[in-house]
Amino acid sequence: MNRPDAASSAIPPAPSERLDCAGRAVAHYGYGAAADGRPRLHPVTTLAGRTVTQDRPADHRHHLGVSVAVPDVAGHNFWGGRTYVRGQGPTELDNHGVQRCLGRERHGPGEFAQSLAWEADGVELLREHRTVSAVELSASAWALDFSFALTNPSAVGISIGSPATNGRPGAGYGGFFWRAPKESVPPDVFSADRVGEEAVHGRATDWLALAGDGWTLVFAGATEETRRDPWFVRTAEYPGVGSSLAADERLPVPAGATVVRRIVTVVADGRLDRETAAGHVRRAVTS
Repeated sequence: MNRPDAASSAIPPAPSERLDCAGRAVAHYGYGAAADGRPRLHPVTTLAGRTVTQDRPADHRHHLGVSVAVPDVAGHNFWGGRTYVRGQGPTELDNHGVQRCLGRERHGPGEFAQSLAWEADGVELLREHRTVSAVELSASAWALDFSFALTNPSAVGISIGSPATNGRPGAGYGGFFWRAPKESVPPDVFSADRVGEEAVHGRATDWLALAGDGWTLVFAGATEETRRDPWFVRTAEYPGVGSSLAADERLPVPAGATVVRRIVTVVADGRLDRETAAGHVRRAVTS
């Protein structure tokens, strides 16, 4: 999972979007290197200016800040890096897709929407509508509201998978994914009733917090369907959190059907306790 990916075709240049909150820039959005294959938010910062994302780190060059990344869409890799093959393990394959920008709409300094075509081998597998907004919660916290709708535009059904559904236990990643900065000490992770990577990984919970050196991220599913998705969590190997579309079983997307998910992430200065984290989530999800 730690080699550079090779997109199937070049991404056309697109201007970067600046996301503002409380009168300051808290994120930039767009494509990075031409081979990345998907747009991402990076850098994302706290209101005090501390960066809480990492882009193309040395340990996993295909981790791109905050993005929607899926390792297996009808056999095509929209995650990057190697593909997990049952009975063979991580394998370099020429099966990478790209998320091509079809259009973007600006709805003010703190919100925009984008349409994307998920393409591989010249075929559009999914059509996505994505909305991103920033909401101020307090003098030291704001929320990133990120929703995406994936529609199968074809006349035949497809499915979404993960390394876990292809034979690698515990590796159900794929969907919304946030790569946090790697620091000298791994971040703490906790939910409303559990503490530690082993305790929270692979479980569905209303919210999940990642607390590093002077910052806390609190991830919450903002719809009932999103809250049913288990969380993919890493802290020891690298700091990353994702909401899994296909944690244990492939997710079917019939012809014309749409998969919708919404994740709200509280971005806070300092290290939050459970009570404060939960309070921010309640305000963020209902705002």
